[in-house]
Amino acid sequence: MALWIREQENGVLFKVYVQPRAAKSEIAGVRGDAVKIRLTAPPVEGQANRALVRLLSEVLGVAPRNINILSGETARAKKVSVTGKTAAWVLERLQVD
Repeated sequence: MALWIREQENGVLFKVYVQPRAAKSEIAGVRGDAVKIRLTAPPVEGQANRALVRLLSEVLGVAPRNINILSGETARAKKVSVTGKTAAWVLERLQVD
C-alpha cells in the first residue's frame, strides 16, 4: 500500500504509526499507509507525542512549532501536519517511499 500523504494549502498532512518504548528513536520505514516511527518514550502523559514532534523536527529540519498532531493523540496511529513544506520535500527527508 502506498504512503498516505496529502498537500494542503499551508503544508503537508501524513499518517504515522508510533511504537513507544522502543530501544531507539528512529524512522522505521512504512507500515501500511503510514510512516512507522519507533520512540524510546513511553505513552504516558503525552511523553511519546512530545518525542514524536522532537524526532520529526530533527529529521525534517523544521521548528517543533511547525509540526502538529491533528488526530490520534492517545493512539498509535496518528495524522501529523507539517506547515510550510511540500509532500516531495517531506518524503525526501523521511527517506521512505
